[in-house]
Amino acid sequence: MNKLLTVSALLAGLAFNALAQAEELRVMTSGGFTAAYKILGPKFAAASGNTLDTSLGPSMGKAPEAIPNRLARGEPADVVIMVGYALDDLIKQGKVDPASRVELADSRIGLVVRQGAPKPDISSVEALKKTLLEAQSVAYSDSASGVYIEQQLFNKLGIEAQLKPKAKMIAKIPVGSVVATGDYQLGFQQVSELLPVPGVSFVAKIPESVQSVTRFAAGIPVGAQHPAEARALLAYLAAPAAQADVQATGLDSVKR
Repeated sequence: MNKLLTVSALLAGLAFNALAQAEELRVMTSGGFTAAYKILGPKFAAASGNTLDTSLGPSMGKAPEAIPNRLARGEPADVVIMVGYALDDLIKQGKVDPASRVELADSRIGLVVRQGAPKPDISSVEALKKTLLEAQSVAYSDSASGVYIEQQLFNKLGIEAQLKPKAKMIAKIPVGSVVATGDYQLGFQQVSELLPVPGVSFVAKIPESVQSVTRFAAGIPVGAQHPAEARALLAYLAAPAAQADVQATGLDSVKR
């Protein structure tokens, strides 16, 4: 069956059921897909008649708001949206229905500078290396992209020792925010998390040969209260009709 028709049929059924009683879906989503979700979620709610109760948190880590930790505490959820390999861990643990897994988008790492500052050249690996060596300070996130930058990218470029004194992982807040204030000259994070930050200018994605692509996916936790509505939401987020909104937030559509 055509995927778009499937989504339409699901929404039509939910809209009919909503005449009797609208449901509230509990959604947990992590940073990289949040901008797209904030656009698509209200559209789904309007089409289906259901409402969305959304909690934000990272896909991994020790923070109490991290999605795995929320589920471990018994917090209810109908949908979780997160980094694909972190979702796979939850599936292996028996906490998410493996049949519900839906791939949503790919996220790449990009660079921002303070608004009004000159945009450096990172169009090639050598240009990126030169820009990093000449920078006074560099910030990167405490999520998957930042871990890659700290543990792999600097090493791949052969500049780990030179960057260590002036590069810092920024915890809990958007990297762009510390670039906007002028505390750091360069800021690296997933593009979808850089674009919404005011006071910065987006430069470009880092070269593909040294890029790290993070796949975002979603699933339905075991014991979800509204699995039918959750399936409809996942189908809606992954549908061809949603891809223009997904790409507008700096994400790349999954090739199907």
